[in-house]
Amino acid sequence: MTRSAPVWPLLAALTLPLGACERETRHTREIPAAASRPASVQLTPLEPGAPAPRERMLGPYQENAYGIAEGKRLFVAYNCNGCHAHGGGGIGPPLMDDKWIYGSEPDQIYSTIAQGRPNGMPAFGAKVPSQHIWQLVSYVQTLSMQVPRDAAPGRSDDLNAIKPELRLEPRPPRQTGHR
Repeated sequence: MTRSAPVWPLLAALTLPLGACERETRHTREIPAAASRPASVQLTPLEPGAPAPRERMLGPYQENAYGIAEGKRLFVAYNCNGCHAHGGGGIGPPLMDDKWIYGSEPDQIYSTIAQGRPNGMPAFGAKVPSQHIWQLVSYVQTLSMQVPRDAAPGRSDDLNAIKPELRLEPRPPRQTGHR
């Protein structure tokens, strides 16, 4: 009878590399502390007095691949496609171009979704949780390539014949004013 080599060194050699791998921690059930409604969002450039300097506000899911992917899922689930036609525009304005009527900053997009806009965009702030709105904001920004390519989803998960956000051509947004 021959004696075989112990199995423990082999198992340790195989499992040691697995213990060294570290993945980002994803808190899927937590709402980030910054995921609250912006306190003061300018709805129109016409404000009394001298214009106050705007601080750049980043959303809690800014450049976060998980938040962007959830925003893409919610974009379909909340039927944003019904008006925005996968970002290309339809009844609602296109989200893939460089013309942004009410601003392209995260707090401005949040305000548009939560408070609505005259002549078309309904207010969803009372119906959609803040966390979902921030995830939608992060996805909407990918449609006009406002996030780095490594954060945007690399493929479309459905059977649409559209390019994934990672392969879209960048178009920096510009403020155009009211339509």
